[in-house]
Amino acid sequence: MLEQTVQIVSNERDTDLYFRLVLQAPQIAPLVQPGQFAHVRILPMKEALLRRPFSIFQVEGDTFSILYKSVGKGSDRLARMKPGEELSVIAPLGHGFSVPKDGGETPLLVAGGYGMAAMYLLAQRSPQKGLVFVGGRRRVDILCEDEFRALGWDVRVTTEDGSRGEKGLVIHPLITELRRSTVGRKLFACGPNPMLKAVGTIAEEFNVPAELSMDEHMCCGVGVCLTCVIPVKAADGWEYQRTCTEGPVFDARQIAWEVAK
Repeated sequence: MLEQTVQIVSNERDTDLYFRLVLQAPQIAPLVQPGQFAHVRILPMKEALLRRPFSIFQVEGDTFSILYKSVGKGSDRLARMKPGEELSVIAPLGHGFSVPKDGGETPLLVAGGYGMAAMYLLAQRSPQKGLVFVGGRRRVDILCEDEFRALGWDVRVTTEDGSRGEKGLVIHPLITELRRSTVGRKLFACGPNPMLKAVGTIAEEFNVPAELSMDEHMCCGVGVCLTCVIPVKAADGWEYQRTCTEGPVFDARQIAWEVAK
């Protein structure tokens, strides 16, 4: 984990409200593991004391990139920043995904919206190719489809309005696939919490292992403030763990959904 001021290489619109931000960070980039995140402070916003967490999308040479959506004051200001401007970054942070082994379990990646950003490095560094299930409300919420296909992965797309791929929720084609076979499969998921809970339930029902990148609000990002905790199973019932340090990736069997927020 390093705290550095980094320079923007590019900051371009991807689809609709989504942007791709590339940062020059020669000391941080080589350290990044799949599923880790960066905590970003937008320096021009003097009034904004809290950083914002973003999954690390791609690493190329001495740069890393993030995908983000312009949804509020902070991300709107970020969307207007230009190459050459600077951001304060703490990265890489968190406990990431386990990279599949060559000849091991076939990975099934499940992503909702820009949950795809957290999955790309996992797919890129996995010697074992698999399937990617990506879902969104509309066509413009489907991100990185071409990048995953370029890696040789089978991509299955769903949208709630039917504007791209199969109409419905992303878990529906996942269930169809698991009904065909569960042997030697493992699930990896990132997206909104209702989707993650559904994937955890499906993993239990079909008795397949799963790793989930939990989506919780963060303040400090380094384990001090305890605002991002989730309940996990323990010997005497359950206990809280921090998604910024013990997570964001957890074994689905750990999570105490019955007491989760």
